[in-house]
Amino acid sequence: MPFLVLDLEMTGPEPDYNEIIQIGAVLFDDSWVEKGQYLTNVYPENKDAFSSSSEKIHNLSLADLEDAPMIYDVLPELEEWICQQLGIRVPKGQLDRTPFLRDVIICGQSVINDINFLKEAYRYEKLKWPYSRVLLDLHTLAYFTFRILKANGRKVPDRLSLTAIANYFGFSREDGFHNALEDSVLTAKCMKEVFKLSEGMKLPV
Repeated sequence: MPFLVLDLEMTGPEPDYNEIIQIGAVLFDDSWVEKGQYLTNVYPENKDAFSSSSEKIHNLSLADLEDAPMIYDVLPELEEWICQQLGIRVPKGQLDRTPFLRDVIICGQSVINDINFLKEAYRYEKLKWPYSRVLLDLHTLAYFTFRILKANGRKVPDRLSLTAIANYFGFSREDGFHNALEDSVLTAKCMKEVFKLSEGMKLPV
């Protein structure tokens, strides 16, 4: 099952009102070998929903998005990119890639929020959701892992933001803004570190 570590930037917090304006992703095969990275801006249809508070987070203005593609072009482009990176041959003219992508697990930090926005985009564009219903959330993995470490006397972060988790493992963003690809890469690094920790945890027989 391939893993797509995903991060989105949006115009605000509501999936049925605000929109995706940037998609970043890192794709891994089922052995967690990186297959490629993806980044695109997206021009929002509902420009009235573009909030100044969200702009302070992602540092993207409407002017920055002026030449960006619309979401109805981006969604099939992302699907095609995943198939290409995984070496999946889709028959020419077949628009429904569900048979080829249904095993792709979407991963991220508090990833249900990103999935809700992505699903809303698919619903709005009347497209079929092609990916696995399984998700992998760094926030949940870190919560469980850090509870075990704390119970064993290890110092752990007080918060479970991506910044706090990354800092614990010695990673950080290059600047204060939330670039979707940079956050996807950072999330993937943290997930790999959590996996390493789990491999070293032994239960008494």
